[in-house]
Amino acid sequence: MHNLQPKHTTLNEKEAQKLLEELNISKSQLPKIFSSDIMLAEGCQVGDVIKIERKAGDKVNIYYRVVV
Repeated sequence: MHNLQPKHTTLNEKEAQKLLEELNISKSQLPKIFSSDIMLAEGCQVGDVIKIERKAGDKVNIYYRVVV
């Protein structure tokens, strides 16, 4: 991974379910990321929830996407 690219992590089912409950949404309401995206780890499946950590100065912004 290039040092300027944000870190992509696949959440396990328990973490994904907890996130969806906290946000009170379903997977279909999350923003999408294509399974062909080169930043995704090997073995990512359609329906997986991905955590993306982007650094902005000293702060880390966290985003979530569902693989389609």
